Amino acid sequence: MIEVARLSKAYGKRLAVAGLSFQVAPGEVYALLGPNGAGKTTTLRILSTLVRPTGGSAKVAGFDVVREPLEVRRRLGLVNGGMRVYDRLTGREVLAFFAGFYGLEGKSFREALSWVTALLQMEETLDRKVMEMSTGMRQKVVIARAILHRPPVLLLDEATAGLDVFARRALLDFVKAYRDLGHALVYSTHVMSEAEEVADRVGFLHGGKLVYEGSKEEALALGGGSLERAFVQVVKEAA
Repeated sequence: MIEVARLSKAYGKRLAVAGLSFQVAPGEVYALLGPNGAGKTTTLRILSTLVRPTGGSAKVAGFDVVREPLEVRRRLGLVNGGMRVYDRLTGREVLAFFAGFYGLEGKSFREALSWVTALLQMEETLDRKVMEMSTGMRQKVVIARAILHRPPVLLLDEATAGLDVFARRALLDFVKAYRDLGHALVYSTHVMSEAEEVADRVGFLHGGKLVYEGSKEEALALGGGSLERAFVQVVKEAA
């Protein structure tokens, strides 16, 4: 569902992403791990067609992110940490507004709303104004607007940033549930414990380069049972 080949992005003389290659299959969570400035967000912005790459290629659901951006967006959902929704609207009104971008109206919107409400267990948020919601409720609305059109690919970029423990738990449970529906997810984070819980495979980014890739089990074995130790070991060797 995701194919990245020798992808690069330069800002002036600085390479934010340098020759990056990886793939993500249906029904798989690929954790893209690295500290701030490693190139995670730039990579996801390229995949979501928000930034044009300097070199290489990337495809989402078989469509090229540069040549076919609209087709990519139809098959993609994106959740960033700190995403906002309109305070004065209810959850239902927010979702109806964003559903319009995907041509979901009338019966198709009602069906999509029913599906996402059940998946996220967000019945209590639909008729409450966003300004009256807890952090966890707001995050459910953010996720719901990203998956209303049931995208086969979902990108999550530091999606738990600023969440309390209950909201964080709900998001991690959602990631596993969405994977189990057969979708492909990229989970970008610098929090190794989250990756240990949700990832099937992991890629370590350092200085815009992929310095390690393997199954979660392989990475844990490398770090003596700790993904964080594995990451530190690999990055030290790469440096």
